[in-house]
Amino acid sequence: MGLEIVPINSSFEDYQALYEEWFNYVDADGDGRFTGKEAIKFFAMSNLSRQELKQVWAIADARREGYLGFREFVIAMQLVSLGQCGYSITHDLLTSDAMKYVKPPTMEGLDALVAKKKRKNSKDLSVSPQPSPSSNWFHTKSKKEVSAASVTSVIDGLKKLYLQKLKPLETAYQYNDFVSPFLTNSDFDAKPMILLLGQYSTGKTTFIKHMLRTTYPGAHIGPEPTTDRFVVVMSGPDERSIPGNTVAVQADMPFSGLTTFGTSFLSKFECSQMPHPLLDYITFVDSPGVLSGEKQRTQRQYDFTGVTSWFAAKCDLILLLFDPHKLDVSDEFKRVISSLRGNDDKIRVVLNKADQVDPQQLMRIYGALMWSLGKVLNVPEVMRVYIGSFNERSVLDSICPLENELFQKEQDDLLSDLKDIPKKACDRKINEFVKRARSAVIHAYIMGHLKKQMPSMIGKAKAQQKLIDNLDDEFVKIQREFHLPAGDFPDVEQFKETLSCYNIDKFERLNKKMIQTVEDMLAHDIPKLLTTFRNPYG
Repeated sequence: MGLEIVPINSSFEDYQALYEEWFNYVDADGDGRFTGKEAIKFFAMSNLSRQELKQVWAIADARREGYLGFREFVIAMQLVSLGQCGYSITHDLLTSDAMKYVKPPTMEGLDALVAKKKRKNSKDLSVSPQPSPSSNWFHTKSKKEVSAASVTSVIDGLKKLYLQKLKPLETAYQYNDFVSPFLTNSDFDAKPMILLLGQYSTGKTTFIKHMLRTTYPGAHIGPEPTTDRFVVVMSGPDERSIPGNTVAVQADMPFSGLTTFGTSFLSKFECSQMPHPLLDYITFVDSPGVLSGEKQRTQRQYDFTGVTSWFAAKCDLILLLFDPHKLDVSDEFKRVISSLRGNDDKIRVVLNKADQVDPQQLMRIYGALMWSLGKVLNVPEVMRVYIGSFNERSVLDSICPLENELFQKEQDDLLSDLKDIPKKACDRKINEFVKRARSAVIHAYIMGHLKKQMPSMIGKAKAQQKLIDNLDDEFVKIQREFHLPAGDFPDVEQFKETLSCYNIDKFERLNKKMIQTVEDMLAHDIPKLLTTFRNPYG
């Protein structure tokens, strides 16, 4: 049972050349993107109603990025064709038999326009296709602003806002050293990721195998601690494993920030690539089993909790897997769960291998797990726990019909969450960007305040140590002076540890103009960006 990936149906092959011709016509910039602005004029040739075209765009642009690639363009054309045949345009059409035999739609006057463009292009053979307008934003030394015309998607807009308005603030107050490394082009373009966490032998690797219906390169499954490293399972042209040091320096992968954890971690990190339709949409992150008992006394050679926190911030979904026979939450697991602070909305708890116990035991185990999680997470709300068995053997082989029905419903609920990940990827990136911007503003206020408390001449070392020792009180002062929410402030102990390595006197004074620029970005630029790339018919 995997994510429902809607393929381009069999009728596509018969008309591929025609669809490519149409797409090349509408893609005036040659950047592989058909924007909403271009769609209004083009779709008008179909003579469908505005409401029908609104539905076509909403279904084709499922990820709400504000543009259609070639694949999405073909889906839109097929929906238009079915709309012209009298079908009601809904999501259900994508999986209906009608899609298997659909022909290209009738687009009034399109053939003449395409022929005219062909004649024009044949006169100028020197014209070469242009690269994506945002491809060089993170590599150019030019300080010129990116023109609004070159922004053709929500993600493009976020890249532009980051470079022009947020990154200067982060650079001024060394946000990259205290909170999170600077963002790169690949961070914005990365596919949504799912992080799997749990003690050893709770079924993390088996879960990935269950979703892919095959093992990934380098996967090991067994009752003992088999996965001893972080493994990123992602799409690639062939099956291979790439060492961590190589992955961390590749510009097209969003893992350059992991270099801060050193070579000892990178030797325990690798990327497993394979061609797979599911991996075209999402990336899995398999993690080492969290240690318990005597094993957790053996010190890891890298900051395991820090790495987990880094991945948690990057991922779109975090699955905490539990085994019915291992409900104890060890000290290391407790630290790992605590490191997920700020990402609570991404966490899903899975009680795996639930078919190994009878219904009475399952009821008691479920209650015990809820009690344990309540103590560790320290939140008043009850967290949802999904029950299932993600392995090679179908849960339908279970003896008890009641269990079969329960497991099936629970797995369906969890899989519906997973199905929504690609659709919500763009929304998640906006959400993380806004969180980062607010965090950067808080960080600037903190550094500006600490700098202001430093003496101008003598006694700087003593004053710095006093500020670090009383950082809790300083946070309260900053919160009251600038009316900032207490929940947005960083962890005091972690901030103290990092701050002790720096000279506070060397930091910048509080630059209210830079902060106001970011505040204006949050209040005006981002809402304007979302309005620009919303459904052109909505």
